[in-house]
Amino acid sequence: IRELKIKFIIMIIAVDFDGTITKHNEFPEINEICPYCIDVLTEMISRGHKLVLNTMRSGIYLNDAVKFIESNGLQLYGVNYTPGQKSWTKSPKVYADIYIDDAALGIPITDGGYLDWKEIRRQLINKGY
Repeated sequence: IRELKIKFIIMIIAVDFDGTITKHNEFPEINEICPYCIDVLTEMISRGHKLVLNTMRSGIYLNDAVKFIESNGLQLYGVNYTPGQKSWTKSPKVYADIYIDDAALGIPITDGGYLDWKEIRRQLINKGY
């Protein structure tokens, strides 16, 4: 009997907050969650991938976003930084294998004007996430 070894790669997924996890709002208010966002991100975390919040929010507004995310059952690996990256770079940019942001070119948007998380899930699965 041959033993098959499956190589499972853990990816770091950087995700924006305003307009990505939540629908656009009047800053600093936190609006409703984009449909299917929590489901897709929960699935990615359950597969072992790490979620890094990558947002312009800071101070109390950042704390509010983190509390909101965690209250919706998502576990963050990092907030505006990737743990361990300071050991190999001095860059302040969040390191990730993939970035999900409503301002990114080519990100799928619904007719309602918010991120199409079903399509994002399909793309993530097709890329092996």
